[in-house]
Amino acid sequence: MCNYCGCRDFPLIGRLSEEHWQIEETAGALRRAVNESRYGDAASLLDELLGRLVPHTATEENGLFAELRAEGSLTEAVDGLCAEHDEIHGVFGAIDRTAPDWPAVLEAIGKLHRHIDSEEHGLFPASVIMLPIAAWDRITPEPSAAGE
Repeated sequence: MCNYCGCRDFPLIGRLSEEHWQIEETAGALRRAVNESRYGDAASLLDELLGRLVPHTATEENGLFAELRAEGSLTEAVDGLCAEHDEIHGVFGAIDRTAPDWPAVLEAIGKLHRHIDSEEHGLFPASVIMLPIAAWDRITPEPSAAGE
């Protein structure tokens, strides 16, 4: 994950980056389970990964990506990332639990890793430059009651 540009100081980017870390950890555990033929664990980890991905991508697409589309400069990049979301979700969501296609899962994990890298090292830093403060005000999560 990126640690050099300061984009994580923006609360939404910080949250999405933390979620990326959690997604990568789960995906890594899933990859290891498949490679070690621990398919029962792999099935549970696949469900956990989808449980992390679905709300994460919704937050990206309905918040940051919507603002970037409205701004206009990065629309092509956002469209490509959304297409990747659909592709990755499609693979993970379509796995037949009675006869899983584990090679397809491993391939999708590789795509997911590259996708996260693109967001962390490309889109997130660029969004800090491209979006006006008013956009960040609209998409910045409210602090929790615990003061986070």
